[in-house]
Amino acid sequence: MKAKTLTSGVSVSGQIVPADMRAIKDAGFRAILCNRPDGEGPDQPTFQEIAKAAQNMGLEASYLPVTAGKVTDEDAAAFAQALTELPGPVLAFCGTGMRSATLWSLSQARQRSLAGILATTKAAGYDMAGVVRRIVNGGKTSTDRGDASFEVVIVGAGAGGIAAAASLKARKPDLEIAIIDPADIHYYQPGWTMVGGGIFEPHQTSRTMGSLIPRGVHWIQAAVAAFEPENNAIVLDECRVVKYTRLIVCPGLKLDWNKVDGLVDTLGQNGVTSNYRYDLAPYTWKLVQSMKEGRAIFTQPPMPIKCAGAPQKVMYLSADTWHRRGVLNRIDIEFNTAVGVLFGVKDYVPALMEYVKKYDAGLNFFHNLVAVDGPAKKAWFDVAKPDTPVERVEMDFDMMHVCPPQTAPDFIRVSPLADAAGWVDVDQATLRHTTYDNVWSLGDVMSAPNAKTAAAARIQAPIVAENIVADMRGGAPVAQYNGYGSCPLTVERGKIVLAEFGYGGAILPSFPKVLLDGTKPTRAAWFLKERMLPPVYWKGMLKGREWLAKPEKIAAE
Repeated sequence: MKAKTLTSGVSVSGQIVPADMRAIKDAGFRAILCNRPDGEGPDQPTFQEIAKAAQNMGLEASYLPVTAGKVTDEDAAAFAQALTELPGPVLAFCGTGMRSATLWSLSQARQRSLAGILATTKAAGYDMAGVVRRIVNGGKTSTDRGDASFEVVIVGAGAGGIAAAASLKARKPDLEIAIIDPADIHYYQPGWTMVGGGIFEPHQTSRTMGSLIPRGVHWIQAAVAAFEPENNAIVLDECRVVKYTRLIVCPGLKLDWNKVDGLVDTLGQNGVTSNYRYDLAPYTWKLVQSMKEGRAIFTQPPMPIKCAGAPQKVMYLSADTWHRRGVLNRIDIEFNTAVGVLFGVKDYVPALMEYVKKYDAGLNFFHNLVAVDGPAKKAWFDVAKPDTPVERVEMDFDMMHVCPPQTAPDFIRVSPLADAAGWVDVDQATLRHTTYDNVWSLGDVMSAPNAKTAAAARIQAPIVAENIVADMRGGAPVAQYNGYGSCPLTVERGKIVLAEFGYGGAILPSFPKVLLDGTKPTRAAWFLKERMLPPVYWKGMLKGREWLAKPEKIAAE
């Protein structure tokens, strides 16, 4: 936590965590003001977690969430009112501190000179020039000209964004590219299953973002507020405008923790955990290690989600641990899934069912988690079987692993780029936008009906790069995506069912069956997951080395 002082009564900072409360208290603050909505980032604690930690330290906490890029006059007035009601000094925070600094600047417009506001925020490290421009324009950011312009702009510096930038640079080293992403840390999210299973340490799954942005690519550390594709413009959260000739959109998806009533109040405690958050995956392993008897529930929400196999991977690894410790027969395992099948590609189901039987796990289909009471150790599910009225059932638990509902990010869903379901609307073969010819998308956020996995993004990035280069040369798309995705299903420590498939459930193995039969659990697949895929990710995919990812050419007619 690095607080930036604005006045004697107000400081701002980027994201804080519950463990920061002691330092915040010792720094003399008496209250915290949260300006970041829950669920913006994968490593973001909920406001309830922060508020509880603040209360334990005798600090007041207030929640004034403001969507990135949507700072209104009403938000500024509410910020000013909060400062009068909270005991000072107050620490206001958001993702980077920019929203909080913007709120403070707007709230002070009538009490301080413009020069004074700009000098104060500049000294704290925040450029408010965009706010000045917005005020001059009567509250609307002008996009007829940009604060910066690039040949290619990439929104999102996750797996897809960095890989796409690296693949483009490999093809056209002099290309002017900018990546827009506010995060300081980049995560290898496929590794979180292994953290929750006690195989990886958390630090193995993270790197600083700055160390991964390809050489020669500009990094704009900000959040996107809005798209104006008719003007080839992107509005950032501090009201700056970035113009582009071509755009790649790949910000990932949003984990909607708040969609389950009571979930955010109990995450990370009361036996409720999730490998879908960096800071909670170690808690999963802690729970698995300590459990000797009782009921363990593993949940899966309606599709689409990141890696459809992840909710059951944690079940298998947990059950294998209990089996090895000799306590499995005292633990009731229940897999509650909102869908009607164990896995969407039928070829892999027989091998998975063998492990379901081995671990004596109950399969409860069409069970969607809707509420949880952590202290009472109770969960409620809506059971929506076909042609049957929805029934709500209650289940007790001692441990529960939750896979949260997932949607496209808010700024995508409300943008002109989105389809009716909220995803970036692309042609599923070329990954080009169906309306805007200079826009492409890849990764979890786009609309193609493929599995949302890092393996899919690994294949998609070179395809997008090839097609953008072809477009720059005045040609038609030259590469096509077949829907490839991979899900290494960790059925026990040391063995994996390596599901590889494309559109329509077509099996798309990377290796000859004699070397690795993906429909069966193998040690070779485990070796691939544990030893090979992390370096392929860090040293291959993110560096533009397209190992096992050569783009498939579009056949000539």
